[in-house]
Amino acid sequence: MTIAALWVGPESFGPLRIEVWSLLVGGLCFAVFALLIGKWLLPRINEVLEKREAATTGRFEHAEALQVEADEVRAQYEAVLADARHEANRIRQEATEEGTALITAARSEATAERDAMVAEAHTQIAAEREAAEAALRPNVNLLAEELAGRILGEPVSAQAKRS
Repeated sequence: MTIAALWVGPESFGPLRIEVWSLLVGGLCFAVFALLIGKWLLPRINEVLEKREAATTGRFEHAEALQVEADEVRAQYEAVLADARHEANRIRQEATEEGTALITAARSEATAERDAMVAEAHTQIAAEREAAEAALRPNVNLLAEELAGRILGEPVSAQAKRS
């Protein structure tokens, strides 16, 4: 079969038995359909895609701006927090030093008070010793005789010694 026979006769073409006129009508419908899609549908699809891309890009840029702002706020927060920690450490150090000073003062005061009490006790003991010695002096002879009598086992009297 030649090309001229395809255009002229109603014969079927090849082993598939396609009619030439149905092939031409299908090709014409495809061309019209492709033209309609290309003219009206594709521009609308492209317009929607561009709007979505613009919205996405705008949101992405907005999100980046918010992220930068959030980073700045976080940096400020961390700076304030670091200052607060530094201030707390300073206050804690001052309180520790003040407590140490108070403890040292209390210890020195207690030591001074103890020394005064010990000195007063020594003075009081010395005074009581002198008072006890003064009170026992008149009785020393009697106590010595009694003790000697206990040791010897016989009564010893100062009058017996004189005789």
